[in-house]
Amino acid sequence: MSEIKKRLSSIIESPAHDTQVKLQKICQLLDQEIPYFNWTGFYFKNGDKDELILGPYVGAPTDHTIIPYGKGICGQVAVSNETFVVPDVHEQDNYLSCSIDTKAEIVVPIIVDGKNIGQIDIDSHKVDPFTDEDSEMLEWLCAEVGKIL
Repeated sequence: MSEIKKRLSSIIESPAHDTQVKLQKICQLLDQEIPYFNWTGFYFKNGDKDELILGPYVGAPTDHTIIPYGKGICGQVAVSNETFVVPDVHEQDNYLSCSIDTKAEIVVPIIVDGKNIGQIDIDSHKVDPFTDEDSEMLEWLCAEVGKIL
């Protein structure tokens, strides 16, 4: 995982790319390097509205380009400000299905100056694939991404 962190850091610190390109490259790297990350994307607070808007992502197209706060896993994280790991999405009542292939999901908030401004959302086609190491790496990543937003 430390090798991935080094590569993520080099993307974040690159002076050659703007923020949107960096976020897209982060999604691409995670998608390529972690086989059970099957949809990787960012959502951000949509202005003053209590909703999230889809940012850069890698994976199948999604209908969920806008997610109201409180709806689904992403919407719940927008309210709770805490990482949410869902080992099996079929066990969740408040879940927005993006794909019939999705079996598990992890969502980690991006907190800047005490405010939840967005999140990284990762879906997996496997049940219960996410480890504590994944959570820690993604929380580190979101803290680093928060510094460039």
